Amino acid sequence: MDGDADIASVAALIGDPGRARVLRALGDGRSLPATVLAFEAGVAASTASAHLARLVAAGLLRVEVRGRHRYYRLAGADVASALEALARIAPLEPVRSLRAGTRAAAVRYARSCYDHLAGRLGVALMQALLRADALAGDEDGYELTGRGLRLLDELGVRLPAGRRPLVRHCVDWSEQRPHLAGAVGAGVLSRLLELGWLERAPSSRALLVTEIGARQLCRRLGVEVRPVSAASA
Repeated sequence: MDGDADIASVAALIGDPGRARVLRALGDGRSLPATVLAFEAGVAASTASAHLARLVAAGLLRVEVRGRHRYYRLAGADVASALEALARIAPLEPVRSLRAGTRAAAVRYARSCYDHLAGRLGVALMQALLRADALAGDEDGYELTGRGLRLLDELGVRLPAGRRPLVRHCVDWSEQRPHLAGAVGAGVLSRLLELGWLERAPSSRALLVTEIGARQLCRRLGVEVRPVSAASA
């Protein structure tokens, strides 16, 4: 017979600063090699390997071998949701340099939360969809309306396969307001990247708003945004 959930064991794993930085680096759903994660965590390669082994053994990460390299990713959306929930109640780290401050601002403005859009832009998109009656409901639950289905079709959004909920919401850790998750959230982010309205920052979790993206997000979705260059992320 199994007992209660062993929260302490998982919390102890996440509670190590190096492992927490590894998990945070993977919070946008990417697969990254150990060398990149060692850099993100600010630890030696041997230390990163030990951290990664423990996280894989605990079921928080999955590993995939590609040639001579091993790539790591979060084990699933539940892990991402747990990290987002912890971030909402965690104190903010101090910013000790202009570069770190600029990077932090870019992450807070727009980022991917596992497979959907988060940050100030993610919250603004959620509010725009509610204003347009594409979504209906409140924080107890949202649903996609007929107008929302037509809007997704016009944008060419393809919903990912699977049995996940169509519409979910996450309370954004940096904005403390909901952003769109679920199959619709994943499909929308995938399409915005495909259209070139958003781009992934080369060396952070931030998402960059392109010039065409700023125009189209305003015209098509009613979201007022500013372009963000790679230099600011």
